[in-house]
Amino acid sequence: MSHIINFRSVSEMPDVAMSLGTTRYNKTGSWRYLRPLYRNRTSPCFAACPAGEDIAQHLRWVKEGQYERALTRILEENPFPGVCGRVCPHPCEAECNRAELGGAIAIHHVERFLADLPIARCLPVVRPIDPDAQAVAVIGSGPAGLSCAYQLARLGRPVTVFEALNEPGGMMRVGIPPYRLPRAVLDAEIESIAALGVKIVTNKRLGDTLGWDELKPFKALFLAFGQHVSKRLDIPGEELDGVVAGLDFLRQVNLGKKVKVGRSVAVIGGGNTAMDAARSALRLGAQKVTILYRRSRNEMPAIAEEIEETQAEGIHFQYLSAPVHVLGDAGHVTGLRCVQMTLGDPDERGRRKPIPVSGSDFTVAADMVITALGQDADLSPVAGSVDIRSGLLAINEAGATSCPTVFAGGDCATGFGTVAWAVGSGKRGALAIDKYLRGEALEGFPPLREHGSGGSTVLAAPRDVDPAVVTFQDINQAYFESEPRAVQRQKPVGRRVKSMRSEVNLGLSEADVRCEAERCFSCGTCNGCDNCWVYCPDVAISRLNHEDYVIDYDYCKGCGLCAEECPREAIAIEEELKWKK
Repeated sequence: MSHIINFRSVSEMPDVAMSLGTTRYNKTGSWRYLRPLYRNRTSPCFAACPAGEDIAQHLRWVKEGQYERALTRILEENPFPGVCGRVCPHPCEAECNRAELGGAIAIHHVERFLADLPIARCLPVVRPIDPDAQAVAVIGSGPAGLSCAYQLARLGRPVTVFEALNEPGGMMRVGIPPYRLPRAVLDAEIESIAALGVKIVTNKRLGDTLGWDELKPFKALFLAFGQHVSKRLDIPGEELDGVVAGLDFLRQVNLGKKVKVGRSVAVIGGGNTAMDAARSALRLGAQKVTILYRRSRNEMPAIAEEIEETQAEGIHFQYLSAPVHVLGDAGHVTGLRCVQMTLGDPDERGRRKPIPVSGSDFTVAADMVITALGQDADLSPVAGSVDIRSGLLAINEAGATSCPTVFAGGDCATGFGTVAWAVGSGKRGALAIDKYLRGEALEGFPPLREHGSGGSTVLAAPRDVDPAVVTFQDINQAYFESEPRAVQRQKPVGRRVKSMRSEVNLGLSEADVRCEAERCFSCGTCNGCDNCWVYCPDVAISRLNHEDYVIDYDYCKGCGLCAEECPREAIAIEEELKWKK
C-alpha cells in the first residue's frame, strides 16, 4: 500500500471486510502444487469418425451461425459431406456422450444441412499446383479414389483418375439408389473435386481399356477399385433365370437401365445392399418383397434407420431363415426352399453363429430372387504385381503395397464397405504418396484399425489434442439437462415408393440444426463458456481476443476449481513438480 488509510469514525468503515489497496504484491502462485492447463481432449465422436472430421468444432460454429466456417472445417478432411450426411452409418453418433441425456447428437443431419447450403465448396490448395510436379494416377473414382485425388490436388499434385464406367462415383453412383442419395448431390461434390484440377477419365478399365503403358508417366499409383463382385449363394438352382446378384441389379437400376422385376421378390441378405435391392424392387413394381436373413434383427449389419424405413414401406422380413435350394420350373425360378436357423455362440466378429434346425424346411414362393450376401474385389488386373492377403490388397499403415510406387485404399484394401471408411483410407493414401514423392520416410501414420473399432485418425489438418477420449463420466453433468434429439422429416410412404428418384429423408430445418448444435457437450473442446473465468477465486484467468484464456501463474494457487467447474473436461490438472524439472 502506498499510504496509510485512516478512518475518523466507525461509520466511515465499510460494512464488510474488503481490500482498499492492491494485493498484487502477494504472489500466491508460489503456494501452488497443482497446475491447471487448457488442453483439448479427444471427443468420442472424433475418435469414432473414419473420415477424421473435427465434429465438436464444426458443431460449435454451427451453434454460432458460422456455417461456412463449419463446412470448411469438414471439407479439410472429407470432400463428400453431402454424401456422408445421407448414407454414412454414423459411428460417431453411436459413441456420442449426449446419448445418455436425450439421445445422441444428429451429427449426420447437421453435416447434410451444411453440405446442402448454396455456399462455395472448393477449398484453396495447401500448396500451389505445379503442372511440372510428379503426377499421380488413381484407379477408381469411388469415395476412396476421389478422396485421395482431392487431397493430392490440395497438396499441389497433378492427379488423373481413371474410371472403368462411363460416369465417376463408383459405389456411390451404382450401389446407392437415388432415393437415398440424389444424383445432383453426388454430381456437385464430384464437380468440386474436378474444379481443383483433378482430371477424371471414364471408360478406362485397368487391364482392358487401360494398359500399364499408359501409367508409366505417373510417379505413383493409388489403387481404389472397390468391391464390385457379388458373393455367390452356392446352392442348387442358383443358375435359374430370375436369380440375380444384388450389386448387378442395383448397378443396372442406378445407371438408368430398364430392369424388369417379378411380382413376388425374395431378397437374401441383411446388409445395406439387401435393403437397397428390396426397396428398389418395390419401387419398380414388385407386388410383394420378402427379405430372408439367417440371423435375428439384432445381428443385421444394415444401417438401423434403413431397416426401419424398409419395414415402414411394407417389405416383409423373415428372420432366422436360410435358403438351401432355388426352386424352378421350365428354367425359371418359382421359389426357395429354406431352413429355419437358431443362433449359437458368437463368431470372431461377435455375431452369434446361425445353426440349421433339423426338419424345419419350408418354402417361400418367388418369381425373382436377389442375392445380397456381400461382395469381393476383382484383383485380377494386379495379380502378380502386388501382394494379396485374404482377398484384399495387402497394405501397411501408410497404405503402401509391396510395390514401392503403388498404394491402395478403400474396399479393395480394407473391405470395410462404407463411404466414410473409404474417404479416410483415400486421405491416408494421399498423404503417404505426397511424403513418398518428397523423399520422406513413410512414418507417423497410425495403425490400420479393425472394422468397427473407430476412425482412421489420419488428418489433413493436424490437431494438437490430448488423445485421451472424454467419457460421459468426465462431463460435468450438473450443467446439462436431458433434451430430446431432433427427428428429421421424411416423405410419406405412399408418395416415396412411387419413384426411384424421390428422396425419402428430407433432413432437418435450420432451427432444428441449431438446436442439435446447442445440445452438443463439446466434449474435451473449450467453447468459451467463461466458467473458469467466473469461478477463479484468485482472478488469475483472463481472456484474450474473445477466444483464448490465459492463466496468470503468479497468482493461481492451483485450487482446481476451474477444472472442477469446466462442463466439458477441457482443463487438465498436473503436478507442479512436473513443470519445475
